[in-house]
Amino acid sequence: MQAKIIIFATAYFPLVGGAEVAMKEVTDRLSGWQFDLFCARIKPGLPDMEKIGNVTVHRVGFGHPVDKYLLPILGPLVARQTVDNTQHATVWSLMASYGGFAALVYTWMRPQTKMLLTLQEGDPLEHYAKRVGWFAFLHRRIFERADAVQAISTFLASWAKTMGFKGHPKVIPNGVDIKQFTDNRQHTTDNRTELRSRLGFVAQDIVIITVSRLSLKNGIDDLIRSLAHLASNFKALIVGEGEDRERLATLALELGLTSRIVFLGFKSHDELPEILQAADIFCRPSLSEGLGNAFLEAMVAGLPIIGTPVGGVPDFLQDGETGVWCRSRDPVSIAQAVMRIQNEPELRAKLIRQGAALVRQRYGWDKIAKQIDELLHSLVT
Repeated sequence: MQAKIIIFATAYFPLVGGAEVAMKEVTDRLSGWQFDLFCARIKPGLPDMEKIGNVTVHRVGFGHPVDKYLLPILGPLVARQTVDNTQHATVWSLMASYGGFAALVYTWMRPQTKMLLTLQEGDPLEHYAKRVGWFAFLHRRIFERADAVQAISTFLASWAKTMGFKGHPKVIPNGVDIKQFTDNRQHTTDNRTELRSRLGFVAQDIVIITVSRLSLKNGIDDLIRSLAHLASNFKALIVGEGEDRERLATLALELGLTSRIVFLGFKSHDELPEILQAADIFCRPSLSEGLGNAFLEAMVAGLPIIGTPVGGVPDFLQDGETGVWCRSRDPVSIAQAVMRIQNEPELRAKLIRQGAALVRQRYGWDKIAKQIDELLHSLVT
């Protein structure tokens, strides 16, 4: 009989970010478990219950954003009523957010339950401290109550200790679908000129791509400003949407750089491998990062990367070996990093070769799922 796990998450498919995608990639590969996931409905029309991959999803609330505030109460109550606890050994919290509070409340109801906390947070840590406000003491209790912590980077593992976790956090990163980003690479390379033309680029352009939410923490404004320090054939391809979209477009207009920037908007994950092949360099000058999966996808797709030494990025970016550093809030240093790659063909080839090798060695989903499986078994037994 399959062992059962209760998962609490703020949201789940079709409302997804990197954390939810990672949860599905892992649980799809763990056939020896029965997963029941409880999340906020948030959007009207979503069913109370449905099967998604290996996970039975239970949604609570009224189909409104306020549902996430109700999750810490409604989630544990519905979980207790819905799922037979006789075989439950573990409750699994996806991040120390609304799902984390729900997991904490559930363990108050059933104190013998083991608790696994997964940390995927990518915003600046002070953002979370500000958001919890008067509930800071309860936020710390999530960490203190956890029997095990899985962090996607050493940075987040350190945060767990700071927040009161008494054990040794296990660093298990998010992964990359290596097959997806490499299978059609040669075919795409053969059609690269046509692809670049469709996007508005010409042969002599050097295309710097970034894939991210358009928000302050990802430093897209600094990438735009860096173009002013580069020759006119250096262009930016910005993939993603976010709250800063209009502000970034206005900045490009004010700096006279509109003709050198393509805002591509939101693209599905399936479209990214082809889009990456249209570029020459990947850059995300972040102010904070939990890990930075977009870097890993660019690396295995064959692009040299530029990043800042923040959050989880140093786990995979070693300057001059698997990527090049720039400084946060410093457009000149971004331009210098770009020219370093462009002016040193041997360095460029080395970054591409070693970056792809690192991702293949450490960040395949099958390997990561196996590590999660071992962590779950250690709690259950």
